[in-house]
Amino acid sequence: MSATVAAARPGLARRHRSTLVVAAALVVAVAVVLVLGTGDDGRTARLDPDGSGGEGAQAVARVLDDEGVEVDVVRSADALDEADVDAGTTVVVTSAEQLGASTVERLLDRARDARVVVLEPGPELLDLLGTDGSTTPFDAGGAVPAGCDDPRYAGLEIEVDRGLGVPGATSCFGGALATTDDLVLLGAGDLVTNDQVTRADNAAVALRLLGQNDRLVWYVASYDDLGGEDGVDVWSLVPDWIRPGLAVVVLAVVALILWRGRRLGALATEPVPVTVRAIETTRSRGRLYRRAGDRAHAAGALRAATRSRARDRLGLGAGTDEAALVRDLARHVGRPEADLAALVGSQGPAPGTDRDLITLAHALTALEEEVRRS
Repeated sequence: MSATVAAARPGLARRHRSTLVVAAALVVAVAVVLVLGTGDDGRTARLDPDGSGGEGAQAVARVLDDEGVEVDVVRSADALDEADVDAGTTVVVTSAEQLGASTVERLLDRARDARVVVLEPGPELLDLLGTDGSTTPFDAGGAVPAGCDDPRYAGLEIEVDRGLGVPGATSCFGGALATTDDLVLLGAGDLVTNDQVTRADNAAVALRLLGQNDRLVWYVASYDDLGGEDGVDVWSLVPDWIRPGLAVVVLAVVALILWRGRRLGALATEPVPVTVRAIETTRSRGRLYRRAGDRAHAAGALRAATRSRARDRLGLGAGTDEAALVRDLARHVGRPEADLAALVGSQGPAPGTDRDLITLAHALTALEEEVRRS
């Protein structure tokens, strides 16, 4: 017996070899993800000051610290409220797409005396910041000179893979950097990333932009700070320059519907290829009622038909109510109104068995004969 089991084990392993390989690969993949996921201290967001990946901004943060700028990283609105922010402080905001109405209000209130730099703001954030205008396309195909009167960026060029033009009172680098009072908007956030900070004069622009004051509060916005009033609708995610195009598309679709959806003329009657006798329809409907066991529905149909024929026989209009019909029937056939109401009324008792339903049908037929004779 033991020899048989020992001989069967190798065959079992061979049959499940592919399953074991897949399971081992999954274990290795999970281990790699866990190791790599914690290698950057969990800071993997774009433009994160602790991010050492290509999209992070650790290099700029460390150079600023080496140059004597005190860099304080805060990762929540509560931490920003507790940070030391005054007129000698620059507040830089990254992960700006995670800001909402409440967090923008808290930011502007806390940094009202400081210089605020927002990296890569979207259309909704521009509205919340009270900025006139919207983002525009930015030519990021090569080196872009400053092209403005700001002496801090004189003679410098930036080179990024992508970017957006942002609105402001003064504009530099083809609209990628705009300033209004103490609010600075940077649409080309790539120049701060570890991968692209060494291109052209990106490093010099980043240091002059963020290192103007001796203290820098780096605010990494988070969705966790949003409240119930920070609702986002579809229109808030659509850039302003797309909306006129959508209006034109809607008008074109409406015009197409009016053009192609015209009436095709009056309906044409055609003879039915097969004539179905009324008795066959009645019997088929009766079989359906019987199969469903819906005696109440069948009784209601019989009573409604009797009421309709009685109105015609008595010369009453189609709008005559049920009570008036019962009174006239009682006067013509000489029977109590209560009995007739229970027989032909819509609130009459439902038959409990098929025999009761047949008895009701016979009683209604007899009543119609009495009305016809009277």
